[in-house]
Amino acid sequence: MSNVRPVVAVVDDDPRVLDSLEELLESAGYVARSFSSARQLLISGLSGLDVLITDIGMLGMNGFELRDLVKRTRPELPVFLITGRHEIADQDRAQGISGFFRKPFDAQALLAAVGDALRNQQMEDDHDR
Repeated sequence: MSNVRPVVAVVDDDPRVLDSLEELLESAGYVARSFSSARQLLISGLSGLDVLITDIGMLGMNGFELRDLVKRTRPELPVFLITGRHEIADQDRAQGISGFFRKPFDAQALLAAVGDALRNQQMEDDHDR
């Protein structure tokens, strides 16, 4: 098994959410990369990312639009959507995501979902070899 720590990108325009998610992910052994906008993430690039967690309601490109763009270039990348709103993601919009969490979300549930997505991705990678 590799000693490389998985890289989780977090995109949210609320600095408090970025800080708390970064701290949570780092404490769980992940490398957290924080971005305050989808544009910032895209400028940085998607290579090297193992998981993406993005807010839905952001100015500019929202989380659904970011998910669509990411899935065109990195279809295997697990994408989790988070939101502070109480809307329910309809089935069409929820396709292509690994999970959906409402703020404030259960930290342990989010970490478990990220871990599951990484294990599933590893099993797929092992199967493809």
